[in-house]
Amino acid sequence: MSDDLTDAQAAAIPEGYSQLNWSRGFGRQIGPLYEQPAGPGEATLGFRVEEHHTNGLGNCHGGMLMSFADMAWGRIISLKKSYSWVTVRLNCDFLSGAQLGDFVEGQGELISEQDLVFTVRGRIWAGERTLMTGTGIFKALSPRAPRPGEAAYKAEG
Repeated sequence: MSDDLTDAQAAAIPEGYSQLNWSRGFGRQIGPLYEQPAGPGEATLGFRVEEHHTNGLGNCHGGMLMSFADMAWGRIISLKKSYSWVTVRLNCDFLSGAQLGDFVEGQGELISEQDLVFTVRGRIWAGERTLMTGTGIFKALSPRAPRPGEAAYKAEG
């Protein structure tokens, strides 16, 4: 018996989500990652826990959850401000674990901004179970052209 997901299980992504086009770098290594619009300039990110996300106990590895939190919580800066950013600090409280096959979701809320330093409060969950809460401090690097899904993006008609 395999401890990996079948193709059908891995493909079972909740309605409203689309795969993020992170085809290189770290996002590609830990993916696939998905995104669902959650309002103007907001989104919920998600991933299905697959075998390559798990630790020796068969749970989603804490490092994967922290990497996902970094991306999910920092995403709000891209969506609301159209900035590239780096993480200064990420504080995470682990409250529960995710199992192989769980669909894990996460979202950040921008709570303060000063001198291009942003503080974000975030939550990671699977179904009704909160897996992690925390805060992140992110430094904006430089403004860039707004992309589809970002608050400043204006689709050309």
